[in-house]
Amino acid sequence: MDKQHKASIDGDQWARCVEQHGWLWTAARPGVCAEPPTLILAHGAGAPMDSGFMEEMAARLAAQGVNVLRFEFPYMAQRRLDGGKRPPNPAPKLLECWREVYAKVRPYVAGRLAIGGKSMGGRMASLLADELGADALVCLGYPFYAVGKPEKPRVEHLAALKTRTLIVQGERDALGNREAVQGYTLSPSIEVLWLVAGDHDLKPLKVSGFSHEQHLEAAARTVAAFLQD
Repeated sequence: MDKQHKASIDGDQWARCVEQHGWLWTAARPGVCAEPPTLILAHGAGAPMDSGFMEEMAARLAAQGVNVLRFEFPYMAQRRLDGGKRPPNPAPKLLECWREVYAKVRPYVAGRLAIGGKSMGGRMASLLADELGADALVCLGYPFYAVGKPEKPRVEHLAALKTRTLIVQGERDALGNREAVQGYTLSPSIEVLWLVAGDHDLKPLKVSGFSHEQHLEAAARTVAAFLQD
């Protein structure tokens, strides 16, 4: 494991901690930032911590000077063991998992520690960001509502959120398109980066003139600048 991580105790102990819990650690590229921020990044409802999207974002963020730690919620970890498909754990279980991961990571990180995730992982993080005292929150494709139900938004807690937050959202996201989201009341602490014609995975329509790679790179650069500011 790369020991470029700025930790409050030695890198060997951190490496053992990551291995013991089955996490994935992507260290920031050396020299980009004097004290790299660390982002704990949770997966979405249907894909694991090593999905193509998660791998791509972790690599791009690391190249921009951000340490990225990935973990799996209990239902996904079990699916990895037995191969059986199962729905996400109830919200209380997901939140408790987030609390446990954050509590284990916090003592090792000397610099800024942010939390966030893809879709459901980011939404669960947003419910705990203020409670945990995280330095920042990053949501990639926030599920503002269930597919086809913009009239039933999951945004009540976002109106009072105090943690500095960046939401990266595709304009045509089926779980939160630009037109619907602009009608919601969001906290002044929340910034939204809209990616032209992007879907829930930030993939744009070809006619937009943008590629998926361009959107992913724009997301990574913006997240890195946000966390390093």
